Amino acid sequence: MINPIIRLDYPDPEVIRVEDTYYMISTTMHFMPGGAILRSYNLKDWELLTYLYDILGDTPEEMLDGGNIYGKGMWAPTMRYHKGRFYILFVANNTHKTYLFTSDNIMGPWKKSYVEGFYHDASLFFDDDDRKYIIYGNKTIYLTELNDTLTAPKEGGLHRVIVEDKDHPGLGYEGTHFYKINGRYYAFFIHSLRDRWFRTEACFYSDSLEGEFTGGDVLACDMNYRGSGVAQGGIVDTPDGKWYGILFQDRGAVGRLPVLVPVKFEDGKPVFGIDGNIPEEIETTDLKPGYKYEALYSSDDFDYEPDESGKVALKKVWQWNHNPDNKLWSVTERKNALRLHSGRLCDNVLESVNTLTQRTYDPYSEAVVTVDASALKEGDYAGICAFQGLFAALSVTKTGDGFKLVMHGKAPVPGARPGDDNEPVEEVFEEVLTDSPVVTLKCTFDCEKGDVVNMYYKKNDEWIHIGKEKEMQFRLDHFTGCRYGLYYYSREKTGGYADFMKFEYIV
Repeated sequence: MINPIIRLDYPDPEVIRVEDTYYMISTTMHFMPGGAILRSYNLKDWELLTYLYDILGDTPEEMLDGGNIYGKGMWAPTMRYHKGRFYILFVANNTHKTYLFTSDNIMGPWKKSYVEGFYHDASLFFDDDDRKYIIYGNKTIYLTELNDTLTAPKEGGLHRVIVEDKDHPGLGYEGTHFYKINGRYYAFFIHSLRDRWFRTEACFYSDSLEGEFTGGDVLACDMNYRGSGVAQGGIVDTPDGKWYGILFQDRGAVGRLPVLVPVKFEDGKPVFGIDGNIPEEIETTDLKPGYKYEALYSSDDFDYEPDESGKVALKKVWQWNHNPDNKLWSVTERKNALRLHSGRLCDNVLESVNTLTQRTYDPYSEAVVTVDASALKEGDYAGICAFQGLFAALSVTKTGDGFKLVMHGKAPVPGARPGDDNEPVEEVFEEVLTDSPVVTLKCTFDCEKGDVVNMYYKKNDEWIHIGKEKEMQFRLDHFTGCRYGLYYYSREKTGGYADFMKFEYIV
């Protein structure tokens, strides 16, 4: 079985092909570095190639300094390759700016600039006559011509509505992907069915940019998974002329996973899937047979050496929650250890600076880490977590009596929505004393059992369950899938540190 083709949270996929290589970029929101770019030679196997930026900005909210950008940050990118140059455009919902990154090389360096205006779920488009457009919106979809420098709308240029769905009671058309294929213009959107929540892919097309766009739904399929429709993403062609869509599916707390869909054009109209269904297995042409892909997750013994400039690059699979404070982490102060320092007081893991994360894996995965908490101050917490708005954490903490293990987090409240008065608060599920500040902890994530997390600690070479089996939820407060996180924070006094060693990722 290949679908979903990626079993981790890579939402809003945009895919292009440059000769024999496919590139995908995905939404990364508040995680840094951001703008994950993936590579494939067969559309089914993918590896993480690079990131678009280390940090997007340096506002206090991006630094978790008195605020945050959860549920905001980088959204729904568009990527194009035009006349030997790569273009990646997106908006950030915390700054309300439209960012344009350009480079002659997919590996960078990338030049950052801005496009005047704010364009929701935009698609960048270069026409055959080299005129440039941006297509964007929610329910009302606009096509706007840009100037030659891609810095603002072109004065006197084309600006029009191409599709409108203003009276939709739920999610109207958005997530635009725009193409010109065999002389016809195609705009692909996501929306929900009108009578119930069900993600659906739609396509409208026209023979000219000034003409009427007509069309409708092209895919309403959930692959027999929780009534969760597959939609939003781009299409891409192969060198031998075949077409495929790469869309995403909501898969619960693990996040939004990319799905590969065969596409054919019949009388100029796109037909997704086979008889309206998405096959589990799809044959594609491998443009680089025998190539070995790096996994999109990784264990880590934290054995790093600085480069000539003194900087250390962590494995690409790691992302910080918000901008890191580089003065407060190191992998060279102690060999084979990630050392996190405490620099400010905070209440919980959601406020903790320098939480290091990896995506969880569908349908099951585990993360194991050894924590040396010897240098903690009283009231400090260090450990491993299932990182989401309704987080679950297993911490070692220092008290006046010594050290103890605490399983804590936020439990779902039936009917509660982010920001409601009955929003859940952090609670302690269980705590036990430990006779050593060096502890080995494990977090398991199981989608098949209902998106549940369990926490364990090792004692006498046996795993001991602690706390409760906790349900995780994908919610709009973070808008991201569940991740494993390594964290350290102080509630009473700063100045301590914690060491993390022998991180093991198991699927």
